[in-house]
Amino acid sequence: MTKRHSSLTKQAEPGRALLLVLLAIVLLGFPLLSASAEEFAKPDKEQLKKMLTPLQYAVTQKDKTEPPYRNPFWDEKAPGIYVDVVSGEALFSSLDKYDSGTGWPSFTRPLEAQSIVERDDWKLFVRRIEVRSKLADSHLGHVFEDGPAPTGLRYCLNSAALRFVPLAKMEQQGYGKYLPAFENAGFNL
Repeated sequence: MTKRHSSLTKQAEPGRALLLVLLAIVLLGFPLLSASAEEFAKPDKEQLKKMLTPLQYAVTQKDKTEPPYRNPFWDEKAPGIYVDVVSGEALFSSLDKYDSGTGWPSFTRPLEAQSIVERDDWKLFVRRIEVRSKLADSHLGHVFEDGPAPTGLRYCLNSAALRFVPLAKMEQQGYGKYLPAFENAGFNL
């Protein structure tokens, strides 16, 4: 390889990496998880409108609620984790998911407590606790104190705010640190 060709190849590498990232976003329909929380920068309003469906945008950015029983994850039973559709931040696990009879995906606890933010919500003139993702500030849903043991909590979420990562793809997509919990629960990895 000539010195000139080698130099051109090195110059093209950053552009190639950017192209691969953009291609992944377009083809996979979601942002790639940053290496660390400090590196995540929430896309601006116009970028979000391009990367999210109208329903995802309405739910995550305008605090809307999707219809019950007409969303993809209310009855999802496959093992895996649920991540923020905007940031890719790991939020909930199928190990803590249960059928609440509400028509929305429900969980007894978050995967990582520091990944969510809870706020008072008085929009319906009664106090509810809204749940938002920490990194992207996406509206996820609400938490109620009528859930099953061990927590007594019901995190009632919008599927439109989530992306499901199946157990078989968790390592490949950068969520390998959550695999031991599934192995301890008896799943073959």
